[in-house]
Amino acid sequence: MKNIYLIFCLLALLSCASKHPTADLIIRGGKIYTVNESMPMVEAVAVQGNKILFAGSELEAEKYKNDHTQIIDLQGQTMTPGFTEGHGHFFGLGFNEMNLDLTDTKSYEELAAKVKEAASKAKPGDWIVGRGWHQDRWNEKPKKLVKGFQTHELLSSVSPDNPVFLSHASGHAAFVNAKAMEIAGVNQLSKEQLQKDLGVGGEIIRDPMGNPTGIFVEHAQSLIGLHIPKNTEESLIKAFDLALAACLRNGITSFHDAGINQANLSLLKKLKSENKLKIRLYEMLSGSDYSLVREYFKKGVEVDTAHWLTVRSVKLYSDGALGSRGAWLLQPYSDRTETSGMPLMPMDSVWAVSHKALNAGFQVCTHAIGDRANREILNRYEQAFLENPEKAKEARFRIEHAQHIDPQDIPRFGKLGVIPAMQAIHLSSDRPWAIDRLGEKRIREGAYMWQSLLKSGAHIVNGTDVPVEPINPIACFFASVTRQTLKGLPPGGYEPNEKMTRAQALKSYTLDAAYGAFEEKIKGSIEPGKLADFTVFSQDIMTVPDEQILTTEVKLTIVGGKVMFEKK
Repeated sequence: MKNIYLIFCLLALLSCASKHPTADLIIRGGKIYTVNESMPMVEAVAVQGNKILFAGSELEAEKYKNDHTQIIDLQGQTMTPGFTEGHGHFFGLGFNEMNLDLTDTKSYEELAAKVKEAASKAKPGDWIVGRGWHQDRWNEKPKKLVKGFQTHELLSSVSPDNPVFLSHASGHAAFVNAKAMEIAGVNQLSKEQLQKDLGVGGEIIRDPMGNPTGIFVEHAQSLIGLHIPKNTEESLIKAFDLALAACLRNGITSFHDAGINQANLSLLKKLKSENKLKIRLYEMLSGSDYSLVREYFKKGVEVDTAHWLTVRSVKLYSDGALGSRGAWLLQPYSDRTETSGMPLMPMDSVWAVSHKALNAGFQVCTHAIGDRANREILNRYEQAFLENPEKAKEARFRIEHAQHIDPQDIPRFGKLGVIPAMQAIHLSSDRPWAIDRLGEKRIREGAYMWQSLLKSGAHIVNGTDVPVEPINPIACFFASVTRQTLKGLPPGGYEPNEKMTRAQALKSYTLDAAYGAFEEKIKGSIEPGKLADFTVFSQDIMTVPDEQILTTEVKLTIVGGKVMFEKK
């Protein structure tokens, strides 16, 4: 009897072993790009729980199906790994939808008209806050310009009773009205000194008579910003909801949040505990929140085993932006030769943070746009790496933007293992006027150098820098592979040798983006065992003609095996 019982048990085990595990979801019926070099395309994907169970032929996928398996028929559409926004500002995305959006304004007069309308609906004394204007994108320049910027008189005339604070598209300058300057005590006679705790770098643009024009560059913005009422938890939650919805409808399943303070991080932790996070957030601690950084360096990284909210990096700012002429250059600006931009923090501080971060297991992500800023940051990173070579091996320090690099410094990215987190859409928006800032030689040899950086061995993390640019990854993908404006100009693209291939562009939004957050083993490609995060597009972005890419729509966004967005 004992032998019969053992045989029965053995047969039962063999029977169980021969059965395939059951899939909760099977996706099939379209083109599926995996970003897995060993199997670049598959016919079907099976999901169990929140992870990929199988990727391969449709026939094989049937073995994982039972009566309860959900089937998604792609109907000829295209699926890729879930797209990652590789550098954005999550709450900024939400607030941009709540505040005055000036992204599409084509003139100073149009900006003033929008402010006038907002003022008509506001109570006297209420602040009017907006973002998105860019003087170099206007169809025509104002007649009166000081150092390349408009002056406040028209803005002040349409909003006499409301203080106005309008952030430049880059976030590195602000345009304010007379009421805002009155509240801050900024006038012709004032002798403002930027407060020491604001750090170095900032300018109040004044006319030849010493009158403030309403333009506040870099840290000088804080002189006005300190007087704007702080966000409430209610407004933060509203911004969170709006940002979440925007990500999902744009096919974004993960988001690298470039600089968060204590209050916002605490709110995210609370929302996570309430199961309200629907995309995966990778947080960079704001380097200006000193107490927060010190706290985390002491207690260590927070890697979420559920993969919703991870904290293991620090965001620093080394310079400003080309649009505000705050980017720090090795040589003066071509269109304002008295300045080469400015550093926004002491370089010794960059080294000190980098040194401490390595010891604490944190990644450092430093904003650097100008060629001098990029060189200085690479130097400080390299110094920290040499002092701690063991921990430097997998440090994956990043330079955010890496927009303009001296040719001598391009190979250093690959050599040092520094990740350039770049936003291809910036070329589409900025290249037509950036040549005025840098001149043709510097543009051609060192600006938006995607292919050169890839050839150096670097991993490029793509994104939009939202709300600087709309979060739409399709526009960014288009810019990556065409190097054209969104109007399709110029034919052949700017500096076409630096285009990404479509495979490189897809990887920069998926597997390389995951690499930039130490997450390539859990997401970024469609392989068994990885998280079931997918983006479904209306057409094949890998093969359609260039001019058709921008007509692509996001049809489905799937996070953890669940449909989080479906376009009806």
